[in-house]
Amino acid sequence: MPSGALAYDCVNERHSASTRTVLIVEDEPDIRESLREVLEDEGYAVAVASNGKEGLAQLPELARPCAVVLDIIMPVMSGNELYNAMQADPDLAKIPVLVSTSDPSRAPSGVLLMKKPIDVDRFLDAVARLF
Repeated sequence: MPSGALAYDCVNERHSASTRTVLIVEDEPDIRESLREVLEDEGYAVAVASNGKEGLAQLPELARPCAVVLDIIMPVMSGNELYNAMQADPDLAKIPVLVSTSDPSRAPSGVLLMKKPIDVDRFLDAVARLF
């Protein structure tokens, strides 16, 4: 895939929320499933992972992972470790990230932040801005 192809595909798919894919990387099952349901109700295609390692493994397998909702504090591989791995890969670095965390001071600089507990309306607005 050419280095600019992923970003180009995401931009050209703005016309339909159903073609927008969001990967939720969250270790708390209730939060993960709630976020999935909210996004699916809005027409997004949603994939989920319970830690950064699972998320990193899924990214190349997803048809068009156009955005990632990322928790920071997780076992196995933290959100920061996943974010750093994404930034080290030219194709993955183009994927916008929304960090949802109870401790914003731990988030990487320059990312969109959503403090937990998550307000659903603010969350949907933030995800929409990623596209």
